[in-house]
Amino acid sequence: MKDIKSLEQLANRNRRNIIQMIYNAKAGHPGGSLSVIDMLTAIYEIDVDFNSEKRSKVILSKGHAVPAQYAVLHSKGKIKDEELNSFRTVDSRLQGHPHTLDIPETDATTGLLGQGLSIAVGMAIVKKNNNEKNHVYAILGDGEMQEGQIWESLLQAAHYKLDNLIVVIDYNKLSSSGAVNEVINLEPLTEKLRVFDFYTIEIDGNNMQEIVNALNEAFTVKGKPIVIVSNTIKGKGVSFMENNPKWHSGALTEKEYEKAIEELDKAKEEII
Repeated sequence: MKDIKSLEQLANRNRRNIIQMIYNAKAGHPGGSLSVIDMLTAIYEIDVDFNSEKRSKVILSKGHAVPAQYAVLHSKGKIKDEELNSFRTVDSRLQGHPHTLDIPETDATTGLLGQGLSIAVGMAIVKKNNNEKNHVYAILGDGEMQEGQIWESLLQAAHYKLDNLIVVIDYNKLSSSGAVNEVINLEPLTEKLRVFDFYTIEIDGNNMQEIVNALNEAFTVKGKPIVIVSNTIKGKGVSFMENNPKWHSGALTEKEYEKAIEELDKAKEEII
């Protein structure tokens, strides 16, 4: 496994590729892609071995954040350099949401919010029945926590004691409709999940050390599904995008693109 600084450098490089993809496409969802990229970078580096036939799976339920997943798959050699520039273009494998027929390594076709956890629960049940020792990750957006299907799946996961299921909630507090908790209040979120009989871990989801610690803790849990409440900043890493609901989705101007790249290049220099 890479050390913390190497993971931070990799996450920064993945951020740069997110911005590059969305700028070239003139469309995409930068805010939620940037908030979740630290967690995705760590999960794939620590617990996804593409050389293994029976490996851990990652279900990106918040499928609109697929630029983050593509950036990580690029870092793992599953997407070529030139292909990143084809994001959201006609006939590209890199569609606006994960599509397993084009890229099997995305593990699930997602985009209709609320469905990814159901898929992950089913996969986790199969792995448990087959005595597989790896994990299934469900990466959820906080906005989709307002979907009823999510809470049904949480009940099912606890009932079957799916200790191979790791749910990650990218809790950046903003959705396409504004502040998440002004639309439908999720709080007290961590306490609710604990009452649902999940082993709960709450962290700063943009802090790589806390992410790695949380994953290592999750790997020790027996008899309960795990949830990591990952408090993040929407648009993390690009100053004018951070905590700005405008950047849930949208295109960057040339000036905005240049500023974003400049900031990320500066951040790279500061990771020592």
